[in-house]
Amino acid sequence: MADADHARTNRPIATYRDFWPHYLREHAKPQTRAIHYVGTGLSTLCLLGLIVSGNLWFAAGALVGGYGPAWIGHFFIEHNRPATFTYPLWSLISDYRMTWRWLTGRLGEDLKRAQIR
Repeated sequence: MADADHARTNRPIATYRDFWPHYLREHAKPQTRAIHYVGTGLSTLCLLGLIVSGNLWFAAGALVGGYGPAWIGHFFIEHNRPATFTYPLWSLISDYRMTWRWLTGRLGEDLKRAQIR
């Protein structure tokens, strides 16, 4: 289902292929994406810390470090509801996908396809 169909009918998004452009449109502002990159980086460092040390405080750090900046970005910059409330797994995958595509210089292609300037 196309994102416009989802917005018009309010039906759930059925496939990840349809979710990805929706996710990007929910992160249309560069500031929102930037704060997500920070959160993804923090959560990744905390997960690595958990693996290396076994200290469970790093698990809490991963949750706070990942979700805190993302939710601030949605509520105060983008002014929308985080997709993680409805699509938690696809949102997590997309956070890392968006960050990776940005780091490798290929996110612009996806933003264009999602009709984001």
